[in-house]
This record gives sequence, C-alpha cells and structure tokens, in this order.
Amino acid sequence: MNQNSDRELDEIVRIARAAAAVVMEVYATPFAVEMKGPGDPVTRADREANALICRALEAAFPGEAILAEESVPADEELAARLQRERVFFVDPLDGTREFADRNGEFAVMIGLAERGRASLGVVLMPTTGEALAGRVDAGLAFVEAKDGGRRPLRVSPVRSPADATLIVSRSHRPAFVEPLLTRLGISRVVPCGSVGVKIARIATGEADLYVHGGGGAKLWDGCAPEAVLRAAGGQFTDLSGAAIDYAGPGLKLARGIIASNGALQGAAIAAARSELG
Repeated sequence: MNQNSDRELDEIVRIARAAAAVVMEVYATPFAVEMKGPGDPVTRADREANALICRALEAAFPGEAILAEESVPADEELAARLQRERVFFVDPLDGTREFADRNGEFAVMIGLAERGRASLGVVLMPTTGEALAGRVDAGLAFVEAKDGGRRPLRVSPVRSPADATLIVSRSHRPAFVEPLLTRLGISRVVPCGSVGVKIARIATGEADLYVHGGGGAKLWDGCAPEAVLRAAGGQFTDLSGAAIDYAGPGLKLARGIIASNGALQGAAIAAARSELG
C-alpha cells in the first residue's frame, strides 16, 4: 500500500480538514468558554466540529458506530456501540483549554477501532493545517501539509532514556513524573497541551516519550493518536504495558498512557511499574 492508496484514510483526512475549518472560524472571533464539569471546558467550536464530523462519518460510512465527545449516548446505547466490531472515536477539539488560551496546541482527531484495537487515525492541527494519518496494519503513516503534499512519518531512533525528550501535560502533569525522570535519567522535558499534539510530536520525531497518569483522558483521546503513532513505528500502551481496549467497559483511559518511539517503551513501562507499585 502506498501513501495515496487508502481511500478510507483519505476520506477521514478530508472530514478532519472540514472540521478544522469550522474550528478556525470560531478561533478567529471572540467566543465563550463554558464548563461541562470541573476542569472540562467546551466552546462553540467543539460542538460545531462535533456535529460536522458525525454527519460526515454517517454519510461516508453508513451504519458504522460513532462515539464523539460532544454527543455521547445514554449508557445502554453507549455499551452497545462499544461492542461493535468497528467504532469511530471522535474528539472534535482536543485541547479546548489551549484553544481558549489561543496558544495553538489543539487538534481535530478521528480514530477507528476494530475489535477493540486502534487501527486507523487522523490527528490534524488546525493552526498549521498539518494532518498526521496512519493505518496500523499497513504500517502506513504520513503527514499531509495544508497544500496536500505528503511525506512519510517516522518516529525518532533514540534508544537511551538519557538522550530522550519527554513531553508532558501543560496542565495535568502527574505527580509521579518527577521520580520517573530521575529513574530514567531524562533531563529534557517539554510541556504541551492536547494528547493529540503530544503524540504528533513523538510521531514526527520531535519528542520521544509521553506518560499520562490516567486522570480525565477518554477513549477518543487515545484512538486516533495511538493509530498514528503505531503506524509510524512507535508504541502506545497503558502504564502496565497492556494494550488499550477500545471496547470498554466505559470511556475512561483509567490505567494511563505510555507512548513512545518504541525503543523506549520497555524502560518507561518498567520505571512506571516501579514508581506506581
């Protein structure tokens, strides 16, 4: 499979671009920030992009299950959708806090899980127009620029934790990160908003490792970034090293995330196990 042969992935890139245009229209104007709950902001951009993506997925992939952040169904229907063989996970605006702060660190994310495993994903940065896309089983990963030009996507070759760059949350830095840094001997730490933007930086080789403690992250935060990263040669697991199960139960990534260029995954998992007991 070459970089131009995956029609399903191409269609999802197109949908993400349409949603990004909506996001940037709102970004260019004064907008209100509401709170869905403690530490959980939402804007008109989240809701409008969510509606656009869901409509477009329904039209392009009739009958497929969709779980989107701003339109989660009631419990019974949620459980039924999670059990479907193919489920699209949608985060219409990952990094709403960063969107509200206007620092550019936000993304439109559409992922596909098949039989509970992330298989395909698109992570698009609206401020730059760059779309990272990947299909895991084909090892197909590319960056599509705003003008449509594509280049292959590949993680860094860094193998030693001492040479690694750890990317951490700008607003939800887990307490165990500091002892983890000491245990691994990592000195380069870069704060960043949005799970999608963090994983994008690992997939492009700008960073090497990301660790998330599990608080607040949901399945739609993980599916698209995981597919992109794994297709680019990286790894994405929970803190114990187990694969993420997108068939539930529930929507939370309660067991955290370790994402890396692959070469650092084993050391990071061992260090996390030691710190967390």
